[in-house]
Amino acid sequence: MKNISPNEMRNLLEQDKNAVLIDVRSPEECSEGMIKGAENINLFDPTFMEKVSKMDKSKNYYMICRSGNRSGTACGAMAQMGFGTLYNLSGGMMAWDGEVVYP
Repeated sequence: MKNISPNEMRNLLEQDKNAVLIDVRSPEECSEGMIKGAENINLFDPTFMEKVSKMDKSKNYYMICRSGNRSGTACGAMAQMGFGTLYNLSGGMMAWDGEVVYP
C-alpha cells in the first residue's frame, strides 16, 4: 500500500488504464460528493470483505474515505487477501480539491 496526495492521485488516474476507485465511506457520506468514477463499498457493511474478495486482484485500487483512516484499513485488509497494487488517498475527501460528483 502506498499513501498518495490528491495531486498524485489525479496524475496516476490520468495514466492508469487498470485503475479502480473504491470509496469506503457510508452511502450517507458519499451523498456529500464522490470522486468521479468511484464505486461505493462501505467498509462498515457486514458484506464488505465478501464484496472485495470477488474483485479482480490484477487491477490497481485507489482507496478513498473521509480522512484516509478507513481507506488505509481497507488497503491493509486487501493486501492480506493478495491484492497487489493499493493506493490510499492521504487526507481522504477532506483533502481532495478536485472535481466531485453527487450520486
